[in-house]
Amino acid sequence: MFTGIVREKGRVVSFDGARLVVDAETEAALGDSVAIAGVCLTVVDTSPLAFDVVPETVERTSLGSLEAGDAVNVEPALRAGEPLGGHIVQGHVDGVGSFRGRDGDLTWFDAPARLLRYCVEKGSIAVDGTSLTVAALDHRGFAVALVPHTLEVTTLGALAPGDPVNLEADVIAKYVERLGVARDADQKRRRRFTRRLRSTMSR
Repeated sequence: MFTGIVREKGRVVSFDGARLVVDAETEAALGDSVAIAGVCLTVVDTSPLAFDVVPETVERTSLGSLEAGDAVNVEPALRAGEPLGGHIVQGHVDGVGSFRGRDGDLTWFDAPARLLRYCVEKGSIAVDGTSLTVAALDHRGFAVALVPHTLEVTTLGALAPGDPVNLEADVIAKYVERLGVARDADQKRRRRFTRRLRSTMSR
């Protein structure tokens, strides 16, 4: 689990589509989880950091577009006792969006419709592993207000219009939706049972 508080910007050394090598100061042991651009990966080498990236991950995230020299957000997994400074981030990307542009104090991202339904104003979302607060919504995506510190210490400050970004919705929103679906299904079963019972009693 992560918090969306990026520790540093690493630099891609190489990526052949299966093995991702990142130059970063983050200390990690073999088998540790590290979020790279918001994607939870397992450390397979430590000097420099290296990760095996399976085809499923390449297909569902923006990692497939990485090239040597690209900057990536890096965050080690949360350890017991450490502060939860952002929000609960799993590193399980829900979809790939794109940077739309900046409009005054707001930075806009386009997002898939299936993900946008989890976004609410003042709610949390992770963009390339960065914990952010939704400031506004429209039919295409959402906006956030990025402070200078975030622009400086993450990759978000260097985005150009159209650049892909990994998006992860707040897991609490997904659980609430799932519970709502289960509740509705249970209510339908109860109504069917009641109708059958009444039908049987009226005979």
